[in-house]
Amino acid sequence: MTAVRPAPGPRAASRGRRRAARDQRGPVLNRELSWIEFNARVLHEARDARNPLLERVKFLAIFASNLDEFFQVRVSGLRRQRQSGAQHVSSDGMTPARQLDEIRARVNELVADHSAAWADIRERLAAEGVEIVDYAEVPEHHETLRRRFHDEIFPVLTPLAVDPGHPFPYISTLSLSIAVGLRDPETGETRFARVKIPPILPRLFGVERDKFVLLDQVIEANLDELFRGMEILDTHLFRVTRDADIAIEEDEADDLLLAMEEEVRRRRFGEAVRLEVERSMPEVTRRILIKGVGVRDDDAYEVAGMMDLTALWQLVDLDRPDLKAAVHVPVVPQRLLPPDEDEPVDVFAVMRAGDLLLHHPYESFTASVERFVSQAADDPEVLTIKQTLYRTSGDSPIIRALIRAAERGKQVVVLVEIKARFDEEANIVWARKLEQAGAHVVYGLVGLKTHSKVLLVVRREGSGLRRYVHIGTGNYNSKTARLYVDLGILSVREELGADVTDLFNVLTGLSRQSVFRRLLVAPMTLRARFLELVERETANARAGQPARIVLKVNSLVDTQVVEALYEASRAGVEIDCIVRGACCLLPGLPGVSETIRVRSIIGEFLEHSRIWMFANGGRADWLIGSADLMERNLDRRVEVVTPVEDHEAQARLARIVEVMLADDRRSWQLRADGRWDRTEIIQSSEGVLDTFATLKEDAVVAAALADVPRRPHAGHGSMDPRA
Repeated sequence: MTAVRPAPGPRAASRGRRRAARDQRGPVLNRELSWIEFNARVLHEARDARNPLLERVKFLAIFASNLDEFFQVRVSGLRRQRQSGAQHVSSDGMTPARQLDEIRARVNELVADHSAAWADIRERLAAEGVEIVDYAEVPEHHETLRRRFHDEIFPVLTPLAVDPGHPFPYISTLSLSIAVGLRDPETGETRFARVKIPPILPRLFGVERDKFVLLDQVIEANLDELFRGMEILDTHLFRVTRDADIAIEEDEADDLLLAMEEEVRRRRFGEAVRLEVERSMPEVTRRILIKGVGVRDDDAYEVAGMMDLTALWQLVDLDRPDLKAAVHVPVVPQRLLPPDEDEPVDVFAVMRAGDLLLHHPYESFTASVERFVSQAADDPEVLTIKQTLYRTSGDSPIIRALIRAAERGKQVVVLVEIKARFDEEANIVWARKLEQAGAHVVYGLVGLKTHSKVLLVVRREGSGLRRYVHIGTGNYNSKTARLYVDLGILSVREELGADVTDLFNVLTGLSRQSVFRRLLVAPMTLRARFLELVERETANARAGQPARIVLKVNSLVDTQVVEALYEASRAGVEIDCIVRGACCLLPGLPGVSETIRVRSIIGEFLEHSRIWMFANGGRADWLIGSADLMERNLDRRVEVVTPVEDHEAQARLARIVEVMLADDRRSWQLRADGRWDRTEIIQSSEGVLDTFATLKEDAVVAAALADVPRRPHAGHGSMDPRA
């Protein structure tokens, strides 16, 4: 297993570009506060009564999980900056201390809204027969619950006292605990102890079908068994969040895999960045926790009602289809339908007939990407499979196929990104399994995460070799492929195959190649080429030609990109940005961004695909890939964006964008003052077009249509979908 050092040129150049970007002329929104507003839009879906009840519960759980990660990564970074005394300011001119103050104020508002939304939904669930009841409300179950406490809970509990002989215990990150106030009846002395809620047990403890009590309440009701002879004065829940950002000095690591394993173990000992406490907790107990955990007063957050709503995922998994959205069954693209039930489709033949654009989860990941890898693993004519893996599922069919291919003697090369945050442990396990099967496993470039989604299959055909590629926007993960909206393209275009081959030589060897034929690759060419495309539209607008840009991304925060778009808008370029998460660009500002519109779509699936369109004087360039418009993606990650040159695929991308820009059911619009408003409110409509419903219908209709025979392509062809 190896890690390869990158060529210094592009990264050194990127530092100069970042310095130039600081001298921006247009206003920007704060990245952290913009992300918080994205999570507020997630919370809105939980409050929207048009969504089925358990779908609303899902959004409550997503909001909670998102906020946990935000504190573990983003807030922890700001706290380190504040503690170091550095005078660094954000692109919008805010110091770390000011950002932390603003974050705290907004998070407190949203946490209160979160709790209120859960209280409302909890009542509505009860009316539908799904109940989370207080322990005191089910006296008829107390005897059974006490017996279960002895049998299932008591053996895994460890009460930890705090006194001169027992220092304050270590509190692991995101663990839920009970703070117990005690009195010794013999001495009258008051004491404090902590009891951890075992994460290995379900938080929702079933007492009847679809009726639950909280595990913490069961434990609280039976604390006399843990503290015999002591008087229990009070109990209150608390929860600690710790810094989870991992930093490895890769230049000094003899073995990157072992170094990462050690850092993952250390993560649970990171510095505390947030203390959540029940609002009813007395001040004396709060002071004990603040001092013991090692946080400041402004790192403590009060929670009213149930704490840690990530536990609600347990409800989402209930077998109550009447309370959920209708299950979407991905369709198989027409060209990938098998000729008959007993004969699987030949993916290689399909690809030779022309490029195939895939749109997940509307279209099946299993019948396309997984089928492609599986067929490659089993085909005796396939010589080599090379693939990048950033995140994958626990029981991955793709990993199993790669292992099978390696065991059959094929050359299998897998770049496993073991620095993928919160997936480090899983990726380490897969790396070891692949290596044991005979695959060559590498970690990529020192100092860079490999975030690109590329797959290369080399097949012997006649007297020569042919390269088959898949380039996507999403991870090779069968689970998230059912939940995230992503795009991919299957192609045998010569130049794409040659580019992907060269990319793997960079990732696995010592190649310093920085120029590619068709692919845009970060950190080598992606930033510069993107800016060139924007500048071309700017020049066209100034020349009086039609000029338009459409960008669909997860985040738009890079200041140089923002300023380039402002300059394009000043020239008259029409710009539509579809940004799911953080957006630092302000649209609609007179003289700055009057022709820019920004919208965000939150709904049934997670919008994860990236699409770029540049009008190019009527011969539009369409591109898809793994990169968001963030400094980290453009300068500190290996990303791949590919042009989409097939006319049919371009037309499909145009339809996807058209639907998203017309949505007035799921979409939000960013205003010039930085406020996000629902499109349906702006337009005073009842909601006419729903992105998710429309694209589901489009996929079903497309799959039902008879396929038009396609001729094998030659060369690049026109970029104009009308040609």
